[in-house]
This record gives sequence, C-alpha cells and structure tokens, in this order.
Amino acid sequence: MENLFSHAEDALSGQAEPAESLDPVIHTVTVPGPVAQAFAGFTDHTHLWWPMESDSVFGAGSYVEFEDILILETADDGRTSVWGSIDDWQPPLSFHASWYPGTTALWSTGLRVAFRAVPEGTEVRLVHDGWEGAEDPSAARAASAQSWPAVLDRFVRFMGGDSGAQG
Repeated sequence: MENLFSHAEDALSGQAEPAESLDPVIHTVTVPGPVAQAFAGFTDHTHLWWPMESDSVFGAGSYVEFEDILILETADDGRTSVWGSIDDWQPPLSFHASWYPGTTALWSTGLRVAFRAVPEGTEVRLVHDGWEGAEDPSAARAASAQSWPAVLDRFVRFMGGDSGAQG
C-alpha cells in the first residue's frame, strides 16, 4: 500500500476479514519536550512535518492544518479536502477525529491521539480503529498499518527526536 489515501488493490488476498474482527492499528512514539509542546507540534504545526508528498490527497505543495473542528488539506490552487472532523478535543492530552482522508465522512474510521508525560519527554499514542466505517475495511486497515509509522517518524524528527521505528 502506497499511503493512507489510496485504495488497496491487493492489500489482503483471499476472503475479506469481517470489519468487527480487525484489530486497531496502534503506534506509540516518544518525543522530547513537555506534553503541551508535543500536542501543539502535532496539531498546530502539522503543515511543517506531515509527509504531503506521500500521504495526502493533492500531493507535495499542499498544506494540512487543524482548522476549527476539521482536519483540512488545501492544494496550491485552493482546492480543499477534509481529512476528518474533530469530535473530542482535550488539549493538551488528546483528540479524537472521524478520519476519512481522500473519501467522505460516510466512510470514516476513528483516530485518537493521546499525549502523556514520560521521563524521556512525551509519549504519543495513536489508535486508529473503527474499520467497520471504511468502504473497504481490510484495505483501510492495511493502508493504515503501513503508513502511520512513517508519518509518526516525521513527527518525531520534527520534534527533535531520533527517527526510526519506535513501536
């Protein structure tokens, strides 16, 4: 799977697994600095670290931001694509969004990102679930499992941490 925004053509072979039995995709990374700084880096400065060249609707040159209750991508020519809508906002500890980049809210999954202090700085735990809401649950889960590590690695590097798979 290329990225979070593509449909998997052959993500899984054979019979599709029922959406209810698909486990959440969970990734945890640690970034230096306090919780409030990590939360702000993730939500206020997404445009500075998100890998638009690989994980976006419009590609390199577009811009992503948290705007009011939306996560919104804007292309160079002004076109927009809503990636998700925030339904639980608890700064600086967590947020939850209905997540549907490249599609519509009709096919949304769930995305929760939580921030907590640890001795090394801030632990950022991402849980992506709700596969039953996706148009193709198995393909959506496979794409998520492949893409989130690289996306979070970019965030870790942006925050001044060491890159590489953390978990």
